[in-house]
Amino acid sequence: MRGGGGGNLSGNYRNPCLTMHQPWASLLVHGIKRIEGRSWPSPIRGRLWIHAASKVPDEATIKAMEDFYREIYAVNGITDLKFPEHYPISRLLGCIEVVGCVRGEELARWEMVPEGVRLEGQTDFCWLCEQPQKLLIPFEMRGYQRVYNLEKKIYEAAVRGLVSVEGPLPVKFPLPNPQDPFSLKPGSISVEFPKSKASDIEKSSSVSAAIAGARAAATQFTKKDENLSMVIMNSTPDTVRTDQSTSKSLKEDAMLDTNINERSSNDGTLVSNDKEQSFLPKCEASSSRNKTPAGVEHGGPHKAYDYGIWLERYVLLYGVA
Repeated sequence: MRGGGGGNLSGNYRNPCLTMHQPWASLLVHGIKRIEGRSWPSPIRGRLWIHAASKVPDEATIKAMEDFYREIYAVNGITDLKFPEHYPISRLLGCIEVVGCVRGEELARWEMVPEGVRLEGQTDFCWLCEQPQKLLIPFEMRGYQRVYNLEKKIYEAAVRGLVSVEGPLPVKFPLPNPQDPFSLKPGSISVEFPKSKASDIEKSSSVSAAIAGARAAATQFTKKDENLSMVIMNSTPDTVRTDQSTSKSLKEDAMLDTNINERSSNDGTLVSNDKEQSFLPKCEASSSRNKTPAGVEHGGPHKAYDYGIWLERYVLLYGVA
């Protein structure tokens, strides 16, 4: 069973969400990015909501990542990529379906997927993503470390505002066992697809340069505290925060905010600041590419409970179903 119906097979996670830095968050929701790179395996299968962290991406970072995707899509003959016009921060953007998780070296040699996808596998663990959907109106919320549950009111409002996205080259990752959504896991490719023995992809100088640029863009999110990193990476789903997070956990989150360290994901998608605060003043002062589209940020939905009303008015005004 694939996760296309919005179902989720994720233990204690009800409506799991992941906070990501920009521009990686928007690239994933827009279907350009198909691999979410992490230093830890995915604890879920099915729908995963994507939230943009509060850090404003600089133009150099945006350019490095757009150049990276131009190059790896060109390997498959796609040269006309349309990137997001905006990279909003502190916003819930949409969702994707996590259908599997494999190691980077497995993905790099998996001949059953396009070469461009294999080139995305620049991290220890690669979360395989399909079926991106974006919100008509991204709306403000705070995020947390690792995978966490969306507040019920936010979920109920957001699920009404989703629209499907057709990426430049959508990928359907083959499951070893279609009846087992967790069958595509680290180590499974060599066992379940023994004939998949593709050699490493020969990289042109431009592709190599783009990969190097993407890696350099990711290093800005590397922190120094290895000990705290290990504590968090060894946490289990039982420790996931729910919408009833206590004040104590929020205080602990604030402490982790300055100490958390992930091994630098080469595609840059590291976890966000633990407690995402509203960042509208900084967003307005930043490049226009980081702003929410006109008419949305100002007077737009800033709380979950009014999002449904706001969405209905938006649909009536603009005729967007």
